[in-house]
Amino acid sequence: MRQALALEYDGRGFCGFQSQPSGCSVQDALERALGAIAGARVRAVAAGRTDAGVHATSQIVHFDTTAERPRPAWVRGVNAHLPPTAAVLWCVPVRDDFHARFAATGRHYTYVLLNRAERPALANGRVGWHHAPLDATAMQAAAHRLIGTHDFSSFRAAECQAKSPVKTIRKARVTRAGSVVRFDFAADAFLHHMVRNIVGALVDVGAGKRSAEWAANLLAAADRTQGPATFAAEGLYFTGADYDARFALPPTHRPIMWESADG
Repeated sequence: MRQALALEYDGRGFCGFQSQPSGCSVQDALERALGAIAGARVRAVAAGRTDAGVHATSQIVHFDTTAERPRPAWVRGVNAHLPPTAAVLWCVPVRDDFHARFAATGRHYTYVLLNRAERPALANGRVGWHHAPLDATAMQAAAHRLIGTHDFSSFRAAECQAKSPVKTIRKARVTRAGSVVRFDFAADAFLHHMVRNIVGALVDVGAGKRSAEWAANLLAAADRTQGPATFAAEGLYFTGADYDARFALPPTHRPIMWESADG
């Protein structure tokens, strides 16, 4: 039987989602925990492979198992075997044609940036940081130019394995609350480092180093060498994926709620 689950995790204690020989990834920890409940080896497939240091509020995963367990076992039981920085939120049986990655019609990311002169302490590892003042209005104007279907090669990591750099951004929103700047993105899919590279470009605009129009010019250039350095991973959150209603899943998008304007 195929099962689907939602997982939240603090990326600081992991080397990314994808399994590694050292067993340090989110996938490794989850598969060990699922295997302990199933009594057999289990392979987990995720909607998005987050990098080291990147967090998730709703990572969607599917796995196949012949083990018949009561539903709470796949939540509370698995959580008992996970490290404290990861937790299953829900788990339900799904149709055999459900695939956490290939059935997803959209994905969501949020980047949380602390914008103040002093570096973060309480929120260290959970937010990005920029010390100089940023103009959120200018960043929103630049972000708006990225909405639509484009070749995002200028925002693509060199090691990206995606077959095509063409993606469709449906939402690119920049908002500010006190000293926290929030970047919310939704797209059909994202390239490796795409969000962090976009945030880096928008920060350059917000700092007055570039104009809002430069974002459109960088997009048109389709040349990663013309873009800024990849922004820090700490403030990035994978907040969920979208699926067709026929799969009858619980909510799969879980926006991050940031309580304090100063982290």
